[in-house]
Amino acid sequence: MTEHQPRPLIITRVRQQGRDTRSFDLMPESATGDHVVTFIPGQIAMLRVNEEEPAYFAFASAPEDRELEILVKRTLGASVALFDMKEGERVELIDVIGQGFPLKDQRGHDLVFVAMGTGVAPLRSALRHVLNRKQDFGQLVVLYGARTPDDFCYRDETQSWEDAGVELRQVISRPGDHDWSGPTGYVQSLLDHVLPDLKSPVALICGSREMIEQTRDRLQQMGFAPYAILTHY
Repeated sequence: MTEHQPRPLIITRVRQQGRDTRSFDLMPESATGDHVVTFIPGQIAMLRVNEEEPAYFAFASAPEDRELEILVKRTLGASVALFDMKEGERVELIDVIGQGFPLKDQRGHDLVFVAMGTGVAPLRSALRHVLNRKQDFGQLVVLYGARTPDDFCYRDETQSWEDAGVELRQVISRPGDHDWSGPTGYVQSLLDHVLPDLKSPVALICGSREMIEQTRDRLQQMGFAPYAILTHY
């Protein structure tokens, strides 16, 4: 997106995802077919919601999906205002920012997607894009961490990822009294179990800056070259 004229987007669908998290499908007000917004997986939408300060939301949809999709966790400012909005209401797309993931350069490589919390949004964008051209890539591994099982998003999709050949591993950091038989801890801890089986893997990391730094350090200790560690910031 090169122009900076704000573009009105209409909310076309709202779905509950993880705890205090909803996904929003959006379409430009003037669109007659696809969304015609240019972005690459991992890039971020700068949105204005009502009178709030503009805020940043990573695209959760692939560029070729018909509608735009973002994931919103109720925190503060624009995210609170947007969280309670309904189908038919309007926000403004001010710009598309960020470097995104240069997936064209990763053809032939195994891909390891590492995400925590709502960092699954840019992960999902990249994964949907890759699955549409799966023959161009090697093995696909998704490592997804959340605080509790209730915080996982897109639970209705994860089976389809596995059906498409994705190796999915999930971990929670606060098991408490939850009915959870899977691994516990932080998502970085899953790296030790999958990387030895991969050839020339490239890691795509999506999450908080702290999580990204910790995961990058872990990967470098495991022998990853800097160019094989991609982030959406």
